[in-house]
Amino acid sequence: MALFSAEGWLFLLRWFHFLAGITWIGLLYYFNFVQTPFFATAEPPVRTGMLAGSLVGRALWWFRWGAMLTFITGWLYILHMMFHGYGGVREFFASAYGWKIFFGGMLGSLMWFNVWFVIWPAQKIVIASATQVAKGGQAIAEAAARGQRSGFASRTNTLLSIPMLFFMGSASHLSMGDPRGPGAKIGALILLAIVMIATEVNAMKGTTGPGKKILATLNGTFWGGFILTAILYFGLAGLMR
Repeated sequence: MALFSAEGWLFLLRWFHFLAGITWIGLLYYFNFVQTPFFATAEPPVRTGMLAGSLVGRALWWFRWGAMLTFITGWLYILHMMFHGYGGVREFFASAYGWKIFFGGMLGSLMWFNVWFVIWPAQKIVIASATQVAKGGQAIAEAAARGQRSGFASRTNTLLSIPMLFFMGSASHLSMGDPRGPGAKIGALILLAIVMIATEVNAMKGTTGPGKKILATLNGTFWGGFILTAILYFGLAGLMR
């Protein structure tokens, strides 16, 4: 394979997608597995120093731009497969591969949305508040609530990463029957829409609603992710029969 060929450029696209995805999800896991538990027990001056001293801000820079590059390269790859690999939208969605990679792409897109429009705006306020406190000023009143909302969105992304990675990996490596008719396709869209809407509503209301128990701990988040994976996979597999 020549690197500077159509096949070579497609390889480079997938390679950059993998690199960006590892950066993004790696930092997502760092925030949830390392930083958040540490902050829960650290002294306030330590937390303030990490926030105001640019450590968290630098990690968030790589985090959000890793998400952006993953999002762009992922959809470029899906569009390539849709219009060149399968020859059109209809042909793409007539295959189990198309549906599995689409499920993964949509879950990843929801995660990208949370990064850029929930987590990052909230963290800017949290960092600004910590910076003011470090300089002897007052904390921003809304910082605590925004930080909690950001935390639940981040836990939601951790939950969603489990089925997202499952469907990305299963697209080429786990067999499933192709959809047999329009009813199966409509059912798949409804299933995906229900799961995505319910998950995102829970992310926004999780601080006070029933989802608080699921997202409050890593164990709950993991179990929620595996259960969600099972619902989506067996639901899609049932529709594809």
